[in-house]
Amino acid sequence: LQFTEEKLGQAEKTELDAHFENLLARADCTKNWTEKILRQTEVLLQPNPSARVEEFLYEKLDRKVPSRVTNGELLAQYMTEAANDFGPGTPYGRTLIKVGETQRRLGAAEREFIRSASISFLTPLRNFLEGDWRTISKERRILQNRRLDLDACKARLKKAKAAEAKAAVTP
Repeated sequence: LQFTEEKLGQAEKTELDAHFENLLARADCTKNWTEKILRQTEVLLQPNPSARVEEFLYEKLDRKVPSRVTNGELLAQYMTEAANDFGPGTPYGRTLIKVGETQRRLGAAEREFIRSASISFLTPLRNFLEGDWRTISKERRILQNRRLDLDACKARLKKAKAAEAKAAVTP
């Protein structure tokens, strides 16, 4: 009732401290940017949306995500197979083997980068959103409910004083 009356402009609202309001605004800003950065980093690390959904489901089910072959590793595999078909002794075959080995190392480095970025960068962001932000939201709701209770009590007290003053004036 108090919340509705405040929204309709029929009840007074106790304002929070300006410094506290500033902290709440900063917390909201931090949450929004953290979500955006987390999503975009996930897109960068895994551009395939269906693979991201699959990884998300594995994570939520507390299962180990199966390791994927990176595009560089797949290209290396194709080059090595092609080199074997052409013959490792031919100039084209030797070149494919060298380039394939380099691609394999690049693919392995990419896999390590993705693993490292996930552990060192994405995990703290998720921990903030799933831990700290939930706590902040819960405490914010509790504070809002307490403020509404306070304002409702103030309104009842004001009405009681007005009724008392009216009763005192009229004999």
